[in-house]
Amino acid sequence: MISILIVEDELPMLKGLQDNLEFEGYLVDTAMNGPDGLQKLLHNPYHLALLDVMMPGMSGFDVCKAARQQGVKTPVIMLTAKSEEIDKVLGLEFGADDYITKPFGLRELLARIRAILRRSGDGAPKNDHQQHQIGRLSVNFAGYTAFSDGDEVKLSHKEFEILNYLFQHKNETVNRDDLLDDVWGTDYQPTSRTIDNFILRLRQKIEQDSNDPRIILTVHGIGYKLIL
Repeated sequence: MISILIVEDELPMLKGLQDNLEFEGYLVDTAMNGPDGLQKLLHNPYHLALLDVMMPGMSGFDVCKAARQQGVKTPVIMLTAKSEEIDKVLGLEFGADDYITKPFGLRELLARIRAILRRSGDGAPKNDHQQHQIGRLSVNFAGYTAFSDGDEVKLSHKEFEILNYLFQHKNETVNRDDLLDDVWGTDYQPTSRTIDNFILRLRQKIEQDSNDPRIILTVHGIGYKLIL
């Protein structure tokens, strides 16, 4: 069973998250301050941790930083009421894998959790740790790396997420709304042009000729299909 640690000092928020994640089938442990959360992270093999930023005793940033310094690899999503870019950057620099700004919707949080677990290999097919040849790219989803002819090819966070989702449903038509919900969450919906631009960039890195795609196809009126 997938285990998740929630470190949150506001009891209503803590209980709400715990109840909803347990309803989704996760095993949940909790802490209400930074020092307790850090000790639990150091001594328990969680699959994921949700850390509030503003907490008594020790901030979520400091908990994450201290855990990383002591070798803890547990994926971390920061929960923050602040929307300033500097806070997001600090969280990622301290070793967080993602962040979500309060207030957030449950479905968005669940989508972020699924995405992190999929990248870390928990709840995802074991062969996600292998290299997969997708057109011109050799991709390792667990390692978040991609190569073409021995040279590393840079893919953005969202490009990996979209490609991974298409790969998990390879040779199937993927509904556009399902892709949006899984990668972005239901509380934030990009425009059609944004999605098209991501698909275009992926085609430029994968296809022999991005103007004549043979691997990432558009299924008009429905969504996309990855052909392998």
